[in-house]
Amino acid sequence: MAGAAPARVLVLGLGYSGRHLATLLQARGIDCSGTVRDTSAAADNGLQRHRLAPGQPVDVALREAVRACDAILCSVPPDADGDPALRLLDDALQQATSLRWVGYLSSTAVYADRDGGWIDGRSVADAGDDTARRRLLAEQQWRAFAQVRSCASAVFRLPGLYGRGRNALVQLAQSKARHVVRPGLVFNRLHVQDLATAVLAAMQRPAGDALYLPADDEPAPPQDVLAHAAALGGLPLPAAQAWDDPAVPASLRRFYNSNKRIDSRGTREALQWQPRFPTYREGLADAWAHGDGR
Repeated sequence: MAGAAPARVLVLGLGYSGRHLATLLQARGIDCSGTVRDTSAAADNGLQRHRLAPGQPVDVALREAVRACDAILCSVPPDADGDPALRLLDDALQQATSLRWVGYLSSTAVYADRDGGWIDGRSVADAGDDTARRRLLAEQQWRAFAQVRSCASAVFRLPGLYGRGRNALVQLAQSKARHVVRPGLVFNRLHVQDLATAVLAAMQRPAGDALYLPADDEPAPPQDVLAHAAALGGLPLPAAQAWDDPAVPASLRRFYNSNKRIDSRGTREALQWQPRFPTYREGLADAWAHGDGR
C-alpha cells in the first residue's frame, strides 16, 4: 500500500523529465523546487528554481532547500567523474538531516545489445561504452550516498522519453524527423507523464537500493512510430535510410545499434503502477489532441 508522499522535494535538473515531475508534485500539493543552469530563462509555473552549475558557488537558498527537503530526484546528465550535482552539493547534502529518499534517472543504455531479447531488473548492466560507464558510476555514487545516510534510494533505468512537445509529430512538422530503418530493430518508450507517476509511486513506497525499469507495453520499430505519426498528422514521411548508410550520422547509428525489449512487470508490481499511455499510439494521440504537429 502506498504511504504518504514526501512533504518537500528537490528536483536536481529541471529539464524535460524534471519539469514534468515537478508539475505533478505541485498538483498534488507537494512543496517542490528544482535546479537549473541558468535562472534567467522563463520560469516554470511559479516553481522556485535555484542555479546549479559547475564553477559557480552554491547559494544560500539552494543550501536551505537541500537541508529542508525530504526527497531528492536527480536528472542531471553524468560526466566522466559520475554525477556532477552530487559533487557540487556534497557539503549541503551532509547537512540534509530531513532527507529520507533519493532517486536517480539513469538509462537502459547501461545494457548491451540483446539482439531483440528481453531485459528486466535482474539483467546484468553489461554495456561497455563511455555513456554506460558514466551512468553506472553516477548510479553507484547515489547508491553509496544513500547507504551511508541510511535513507531509501531508487535508480530508474529509462528507455527513450517522449510526450507533448517532444515526439514524432513535432519532428515531422519541423522537418527534423529521420526515417532510419534497421530490420528487426525494436525498442520501448516511456511517456514523460508516466515517468512522473512512477517516480511519485517510488517516493510513496520507499525501499532500500531499489531498481526500476518503467516502460510502455509495446517494443516497436521506430519507423512504425514515425509512420503512425505521419498518418495521424497528415504529414509527409521522409525517405527511408538504412541505419548503416554513411549519410546517417555516427551518433544516430550508435542509437540504432542496440536492440532490446524491456520487461517492466517487476517494476509495475513493486510500485503498483501502470502507464497511462501503454503504447506510442495513445501517447501520440494525446500529443495531437494538444496541438503537436499542427
